[in-house]
Amino acid sequence: MTCEKPCFRGAFAALAASLWLLSAAAQGAVAPLSTHGNKVLIGGQPGSVSGNSFFWSNSGWGGERFYNAQAVAWLKKDWNAGIVRAAMGVDAPGGYLADASNKQRVVTLVDAAIANDMYVIIDWHSHHAEQYRAQAVAFFQDMARTYGHRNNVIYEIYNEPLDVSWADTLKPYAEAVIAAIRAIDPDNLIVVGTPHWSQDVDVAAADPITGYANIAYALHFYAGTHGQALRDKAQVALDKGVPLFVTEWGTVNANGDGAVAEGETAAWMAFLKANHISNVNWSITDKAEGAAALVPGASAAGGWTDAQLTASGAHVRTIVRSWPALDADGWPRRRLRMSTIADRGAADHAVIAAAQAP
Repeated sequence: MTCEKPCFRGAFAALAASLWLLSAAAQGAVAPLSTHGNKVLIGGQPGSVSGNSFFWSNSGWGGERFYNAQAVAWLKKDWNAGIVRAAMGVDAPGGYLADASNKQRVVTLVDAAIANDMYVIIDWHSHHAEQYRAQAVAFFQDMARTYGHRNNVIYEIYNEPLDVSWADTLKPYAEAVIAAIRAIDPDNLIVVGTPHWSQDVDVAAADPITGYANIAYALHFYAGTHGQALRDKAQVALDKGVPLFVTEWGTVNANGDGAVAEGETAAWMAFLKANHISNVNWSITDKAEGAAALVPGASAAGGWTDAQLTASGAHVRTIVRSWPALDADGWPRRRLRMSTIADRGAADHAVIAAAQAP
């Protein structure tokens, strides 16, 4: 066998990757997320994670009681969720601008996600964020100072813009908030909301944000309302080379109600898996609506039985439990097991030994 320097570089790169993963597993850390072309990579590998969005955090809305560490731990243990989303209400009644306790609810979820080796989205959950740019900048600066050193954290800087201009309104808002985050945290993933309830990803892709690394674009859908036409828009965005992240999706209608649309949900899941797109389902709450994962009166602290899950909750639990952290061309396991890493390391040593053979 003959081997020039590139072969050695590849072998040692593989060994370095294995050693990094070994260290990460020992520390209980999650792999960093990075963008490359139209993909969000997990530890440099093609992959995706699936999990759950909590309901609006707003005081008095009912969903706030689920913002606790026990609920997060249950989603990891029983649902195998790899990610949660803290949907911090901003300007609606009971939201952050009127009640600062919403911030503590977010902190509780973020800390719990870190403790359970999960990713977590810090979501500025507003339909009018451009009106509160200064407040968004200050909030995300605070979150970046506190959590910017954690691979777990993803910043979602605008939940769902309405029918406003990308070029004139949304892009300038996003650039201002991104600049503030990047001055503190140079590398954690930032997800940018797109026009028309985060559906017009094709519009954003035609005029993407440049000058900053690790930027993805939010795609939201509800399977009872949105079908192939929206997947076509998503494909246009992917074809233009921008990465997508589904920070909110539902099995039912866009108004949050209705029955589970099983056929369209299946079509969407196939699309997301084929394109390595991570996703979080709406939502962990016991509100009497189709999109709620839990029946009214369900425990706030997890431990949910089958009887406490709605039709949507049961369906989503099945999806999340079977979602691999890394796709087939990576390591299709949610947790990096020491035996697996050891096997990978042994394989790398074999590659190096072969490369060094005369």
